[in-house]
Amino acid sequence: MGSELYLDKHVDYIKSLDKKSDFDSVVMEHLRMNGAYWGLTALDIMGRLGDMKVDEIVPWILMCQDECGGFGGNHQHDPHILYTLSAVQILALFDRLDAVDADKIANYIAGLQNEDGSFSGDGWGEIDTRFSYCAICCLSLLKRLDRIDLEKACNFVANCKNFDGGFGCVPGGESHAGQIFCCVGALAIGGALHHVDRDLLGWWLAERQVKAGGLNGRPEKLPDVCYSWWVLASLVMMDRMHWIDKKSLEQFILDCQDPEAGGISDRPDDAVDVFHTFFGIAGLSLLGYPGLQAIDPAYALPVTVVDRIFYGQKK
Repeated sequence: MGSELYLDKHVDYIKSLDKKSDFDSVVMEHLRMNGAYWGLTALDIMGRLGDMKVDEIVPWILMCQDECGGFGGNHQHDPHILYTLSAVQILALFDRLDAVDADKIANYIAGLQNEDGSFSGDGWGEIDTRFSYCAICCLSLLKRLDRIDLEKACNFVANCKNFDGGFGCVPGGESHAGQIFCCVGALAIGGALHHVDRDLLGWWLAERQVKAGGLNGRPEKLPDVCYSWWVLASLVMMDRMHWIDKKSLEQFILDCQDPEAGGISDRPDDAVDVFHTFFGIAGLSLLGYPGLQAIDPAYALPVTVVDRIFYGQKK
């Protein structure tokens, strides 16, 4: 705990994860692509991506690509749209999108779009607005949004809007801050934020802040550092971030640090992990914490990376 960010400790913690072979690393093996994205993006926000060996990371990512064009969560794992987005985001971090066949990935994603505009996560057919976000974000980064029916995709997301202004996994699903980020992010990238009731949803999201300063994902739930991203990024995209107490949220995130070993946990005194470390760092970036790179609230990548892709500006 403390009032400062233990940046060097967090960098060392993330860099140590690749060398671990404990129980946690075994049970998380199928999520390694996501874990790599969380860790590497956090390092880039902290200005330390250069500590990593790109000539080792990029070949591993390419090994995780299936013949269909999608990526798995690890080598020899089945492809899924969640891991495909993480793979593309990592390649974007390293300015190596040229290492993959963008058309092949785009065709894989386009093949997952359903008649109602929704997206399946993989060949098994599960539908979720998370997958809509993954599809739109990934294709945008690859500059291949024309491969899908974008209007239908955005209309499906809009149909998942509830009476409280929030969004769920599918039409009629409960409003949840994680899904709200996915829906607002998809609509923002897709140029369809007019579907969002910014005041109503902004109120619902602002109500997620508890007395301790942290944010929760639904009413009556405990605060969790990861919602420092899901809630805050949504508020930023809607220009409503000033509706919460930013200083108390900042302190909540800082209180979730491990000052000795590094890393950030879901709430104070819990065990740290790379998931909450990334979302804590990303939340602090959105709050304008000193010494951190700015992060784009829709693409969940450093602003410098997004600018390089779309405007040709170098880091």
